[in-house]
Amino acid sequence: MAYSLENRLVIGIASSALFDLTESDAIFRSEGEAAYRASQESLIGKPLEFGVAFPFIRRLLSLNSLSEPEEKLVEVIVMSRNDPDTGLRVMRSVEHYGLDITRAIFMEGKSPYAYIPALNVSLFLSANDRDVREALALGFPAGRVLPSALVDDADDDLRIAFDFDGVLVDDASEQVMQSGGLDKFHSHEVANLITPHTPGPLKDFLVRISGIQLIEATRKASDEDYRKRLHVSIVTARNAPSHERAVKTLKDWGVMVNDAFFLGGIDKGAVLSVPRPHIFFDDQAGHLKSTAAVAPSVHVPFGKLNRVG
Repeated sequence: MAYSLENRLVIGIASSALFDLTESDAIFRSEGEAAYRASQESLIGKPLEFGVAFPFIRRLLSLNSLSEPEEKLVEVIVMSRNDPDTGLRVMRSVEHYGLDITRAIFMEGKSPYAYIPALNVSLFLSANDRDVREALALGFPAGRVLPSALVDDADDDLRIAFDFDGVLVDDASEQVMQSGGLDKFHSHEVANLITPHTPGPLKDFLVRISGIQLIEATRKASDEDYRKRLHVSIVTARNAPSHERAVKTLKDWGVMVNDAFFLGGIDKGAVLSVPRPHIFFDDQAGHLKSTAAVAPSVHVPFGKLNRVG
């Protein structure tokens, strides 16, 4: 019987998000493909350094301890522009760090995002802006990992933070804000209070994360010594009275988050410096300038504000 990904949380990750490829990319750009290949072959026994998304992936995979080995909750698949030969160093590095990643797609210079639906991927992470934008344009869930501060504590907790508009929901309300200003935005949200937002690119990812939180809650109910590891926050520029529609939308999806920060324009970086999530998703590059200094940050270039040209 074929291995099914249907009921698992599947993450597709480019090697550029999982590992620090700064040195390798510099060789490729300055000396060409032949020098890059020779470099990767000569360094095949030297593990790559952690990339921005490494702590997030390591902690996410640790949640498989909640299930039987043959019934993994989480599956991570390397989806890379490397060819199989140069990809060997990536997989050697995966093995070196003890990451439970056994599946990979290597595509010799081509983006692998076309395989997102076939692999039931709920989130594709890459440092390649073009790949991410093209994936989102096709309706696939994707985010670009930015150069950011690494957050890698000694414990196995996993703290995930999301912006709301343009990430978990579409940007329809954000467009009202941009065209009509704050007062019109609040009026629009109050008038549409009972109407759930249209899902955005990372809605399915959040729902599947919430499903793992439910498993943790069940474990805690039967074992009072169990300590929950997964913590989810919403960090949004919304504030009252537009907060209520956001909460109602999450409830309509059957999702409850641990924390919600309705900041009304307060700097997100200052707030995130306290919980220091292991990953934060936002659709606005301006917000990510400050968050990247305190937490691994991912740009989701979705919606009208992110259209190029």
